[in-house]
Amino acid sequence: MKHPEQDSQVEATTTVFDGSTPLAHEIAELTRRRQAIASQTLPLPSRTRIFTISNQKGGVGKTTTVVNLSAALAKSGARVLVIDLDPQGNASTALSVEHREGTPSVYDVIVNDRNMDEVIQKSPEFDGLFCVPATIDLAGAEIELVSMVAREQRLARALGEFLDEYDFDYVLIDCPPSLGLLTINAFVAATEVLIPIQCEYYALEGLSQLLKNIKLIEKHLNPKLQVSTILLTMYDSRTNLAHQVAEDVRAHFPKEVLDTIIPRSVRISEAPSYGQSVITYDTNSSGSLSYLEAAAEIARRGVPR
Repeated sequence: MKHPEQDSQVEATTTVFDGSTPLAHEIAELTRRRQAIASQTLPLPSRTRIFTISNQKGGVGKTTTVVNLSAALAKSGARVLVIDLDPQGNASTALSVEHREGTPSVYDVIVNDRNMDEVIQKSPEFDGLFCVPATIDLAGAEIELVSMVAREQRLARALGEFLDEYDFDYVLIDCPPSLGLLTINAFVAATEVLIPIQCEYYALEGLSQLLKNIKLIEKHLNPKLQVSTILLTMYDSRTNLAHQVAEDVRAHFPKEVLDTIIPRSVRISEAPSYGQSVITYDTNSSGSLSYLEAAAEIARRGVPR
């Protein structure tokens, strides 16, 4: 004999899996996005695109963006080089490349004139993903560079010589959250700047100064440099503040801001501790899909004019 509570359990179960519930809607949306990404073929640039990912404000998802965009682009079939110019070496860690003290690194390239092909390592993430690691030696490079000839152009020269011999579609440079000689080297070596901006209070603080510094470098050291891409990160759709920050940034930079927004995500935060990008750590997560969509958008936009 069937009891009344059994009927209620059946109703509850039906309600949970009803397509109208928030959970079911979220699952359906993730499935749609995953299928859209799987069905697309991204165009490769006709020449190497070199990005410096920079924001003088710390904690905005700068290194996270470098790691996950590079992995997303490599997953799409591009050949990608990450240059870790941050002495903390977090990008090297997340891409699972060796960067213990004494490991041939970007320090040897910019301070000791070592060829870049002697220090490059292949990341186990994807076949087309490579990294020039950072070691703790890089922490003293700022001081050593001061007395060197052409101290601002050392990375640009080494990278130029490397790209004359080896084909890469994208180069992503991760630099420290400060404007020292390492960051200036990154700006001089690049043609495009990607600025991650977190959707939180004080998001635009310091951005005007960063843009002034980029203009100065463009004027005096690298006329090809331009801010081509702004990526909104750490977005929490539950807060009005996040919506407001996103609107403010889009109002200030309508052409540069990507349509894709990177959500605040536990999976994105967890991935580096396993020596992985979120792309391989949890391929079907919202964070992974967002970085894959951002990479696709960057690829389709192409080199800005």
